[in-house]
Amino acid sequence: MRIPRIYTPQALTLHQNLALDDDAANHVGRVLRMQQQQVLQLFNGDGNNYAATITEVTKKQVMVTITAVEANPVESPLQIHLGQAISRGDRMDFAIQKAVELGVTEITPLFTERCGVKLDGERLTKRNEQWQKIAISACEQSGRSVIPTVHPALPLQNWLAQNTNSLQLTLDPRASVSIKTLTASQKIRLVIGPEGGFTDSEVAATSQAGFTGIQLGPRVLRTETAALSAISALQLQFGDLA
Repeated sequence: MRIPRIYTPQALTLHQNLALDDDAANHVGRVLRMQQQQVLQLFNGDGNNYAATITEVTKKQVMVTITAVEANPVESPLQIHLGQAISRGDRMDFAIQKAVELGVTEITPLFTERCGVKLDGERLTKRNEQWQKIAISACEQSGRSVIPTVHPALPLQNWLAQNTNSLQLTLDPRASVSIKTLTASQKIRLVIGPEGGFTDSEVAATSQAGFTGIQLGPRVLRTETAALSAISALQLQFGDLA
């Protein structure tokens, strides 16, 4: 039986006895219905896995003891910051989840001219919190112990203006450059357009900001498919996908 992996934001140390935070305790006690003496694996984003044994389960709390600590060497040597145009429905959730599984280190949701999603104020704050929770859940599932940051959503122009020493890439079906021809780099900023693609002015803005247009092949991909295909190809070329 697979040992459950549970995220907790708490500081963790070997031989520590602690009560899990409310979200973790609810998942362990009420969802998984785990009992005293069962084992689980905790992580808090510091890159380690923490083996733990449940010592007490009540309606209000779950107590555990940390029994072992081990570094988790699953992070890709390739650092990808994904700038993803916000899409409708659950497509954005899907893109974030799968991008985390594929090893991205940062994600910034982007407002573009054709994104078609109106978010501001409290609604935007809640959506950003939801996207970060999706990233954490994807880490639980995929075995990662370093949690990618989902940054607050930005207008495309603001993200393009950020200073960086990364290789900057954007998908463009008209481009003549392929990933196979790129010079190797361990830091990449990848921007993906919305449904309907970037406008001509946005394409020009990415070029002016130093982004290189690349194409993945002759077919036009949906926004969430484009992101995952590009990340996979980059991880295969420069990262740790075999």
